[in-house]
Amino acid sequence: MSEPTTHPTAPVPERLFGDEREQRWRARFTATRMSRPNWALDAPDRTVYSSNVSGTTEVHAWDRATDTHRQVTDRRSGTHMATLPPDGELIWWFDDTDGDEFGRWVTEPYGGRGPDDEPELAVPGVEDGYPAGLDIGRRLTAIGTSTDEGTSIWLHRRDSDAPAELIYRHLEDAGIGALSEDETLLAISISEHGDSRHPDVRVLRISDDGVQTVVEKSDGPGKGLSPLAFSPVPGDQRMLLLHERHGREELLLWDVEADTETELTLDLPGEIMADFHPTTAGGPDALLVWHTHAARTRLHRYELSTGALTELKVAPGCVGSADVRPDGTVEYSCSSAATPSEIRALHPGGTDRRLLVPPGEPAPGSAPVEDLWVEGPGGRVHALVASPSGEVPFPTVFSLHGGPHAADEDRFSAMRAAWVDAGFAVVEVNYRGSTGYGSTWRDAIEGRPGLTELEDVAAVYDAVVASGLADPTRTVVEGWSWGGYLALLAAGTQPDRWAAALAGVPVADYLAAFEDEMEQLRAFDRALFGGTPEQVPETYRAGSPLTYVDAVRAPVLVLAGENDPRCPIRQIDNYLHALRRRGNLPYEVARFDAGHGSLVVEETIRHVATEIDFARRTLERITEPNRQGNPHVTDR
Repeated sequence: MSEPTTHPTAPVPERLFGDEREQRWRARFTATRMSRPNWALDAPDRTVYSSNVSGTTEVHAWDRATDTHRQVTDRRSGTHMATLPPDGELIWWFDDTDGDEFGRWVTEPYGGRGPDDEPELAVPGVEDGYPAGLDIGRRLTAIGTSTDEGTSIWLHRRDSDAPAELIYRHLEDAGIGALSEDETLLAISISEHGDSRHPDVRVLRISDDGVQTVVEKSDGPGKGLSPLAFSPVPGDQRMLLLHERHGREELLLWDVEADTETELTLDLPGEIMADFHPTTAGGPDALLVWHTHAARTRLHRYELSTGALTELKVAPGCVGSADVRPDGTVEYSCSSAATPSEIRALHPGGTDRRLLVPPGEPAPGSAPVEDLWVEGPGGRVHALVASPSGEVPFPTVFSLHGGPHAADEDRFSAMRAAWVDAGFAVVEVNYRGSTGYGSTWRDAIEGRPGLTELEDVAAVYDAVVASGLADPTRTVVEGWSWGGYLALLAAGTQPDRWAAALAGVPVADYLAAFEDEMEQLRAFDRALFGGTPEQVPETYRAGSPLTYVDAVRAPVLVLAGENDPRCPIRQIDNYLHALRRRGNLPYEVARFDAGHGSLVVEETIRHVATEIDFARRTLERITEPNRQGNPHVTDR
């Protein structure tokens, strides 16, 4: 007989503040946000972007020729994945169910569909699944799907009524890499060796006679290769890849037909990404390079012929996405912790100006972040710290990022700003496992995930407390996704450090999560843990928050999506049941009808208000004797 699923429900406060901060923190979420518009290759006036202007993140179209905007999708849980084929005649968007990420690509005319028309299936014959890449050419479309049976890659000839052809299927994770300009070669990322964290590359030749393997490239165990793009010149079969032969991700130019390669060595610290810059008659002349170092990303141009590297004079801040228009204009998004995101355009003559101004009032700014470097057990740990006004020490929230293949950066965050408004210092730790600090740092968590990251969090915690910034009796650990997982794990393995633990869409019971999660994440976990739970059971138990639930001493808040394919609801319920059986620990839960987070603005506002209110209520229950030497609440 299954346990009842009722648990104490976290209240949502009507207001967090009784002053001007109330309007300010909400305005950062309700202010209109827009992604950088992407355009059709052969019809660059036709663009698509995502925006929350309706209150939910949806797909929008911007026709630059007429300067008209149109909302394309209108779905209860929102839509954020969309693209355009080269001719711009159709808008492709991904249609899932209530945010569960499982679905299909559909299309509708760029100018809009009739009131009684429904979107059409983009490619007949492709099974529903989790997206595993998409590349739409002028003649061919390559689509990747992932299901419990692994990854499938489909090829569709756009001038044919025949259904898509299945050209690849494997239980291990794979995905679409890049389609060559002449559409005779398709690069796919594969991990048939069992390590999806360090994939290989296979190139397939496409002809009227079928699909055949041309060549496969592998750098061996622990060194991944990621295909980025083929040269945009027909007949030029060079491909740009990321390699990590020298301890970080760097650029490789590979001539597929000749099977020759050139490592592109850029004299920049940190890590880089790149794409081809606009071409000349003789071929691709340069690369647009994203350079990430110490939580900031800037743009460069790299000359392929001379090796010259020039930083582009874009606006101050941390660059997000960027691309180059046919006329050489670089359009990009940019923000900082203090300044909300803007969509800007750097023109060939050097003029840089805002490209789009969202309707309505702009989002209020917030506090900047400061860099903190701390010696940790695995090397120097980089953290970002945002502080409120007032006297130290502050109540402090350690907000841990998801991923783990991600990093906190000097970007605008409405959630970080809300915590600062509430009087909390915010500490963001780029623990081992984070990207941007080299392959060794990223891969250091393999075989011991969770506990390794928390060693770095502990080192930063000790430094922040020693500096006098943080009150050790009022420290909160918080995060979403992998960050939520770390928050629960911290509550059980570091119980003396935390006054509260707040976990959004977390892994809570790793063994049950592995059983229920999407196959792409099972492949990731097999590589991360060194096998399945059956093969390495002790590694999974050591990394599972449920293992330590009886050691938790701080009140716990869990926020969970009912339709989450990444951190499924059953394993969260297992953890909540264990908390309830203890009987002496305050905990609350906020469930919402969506997937791995929400695209609905008001739902996000409720989540933030719930978190801050829970932290405040918890800290208010700390008695003065406790504050002098014990960071825990009295009502155990």
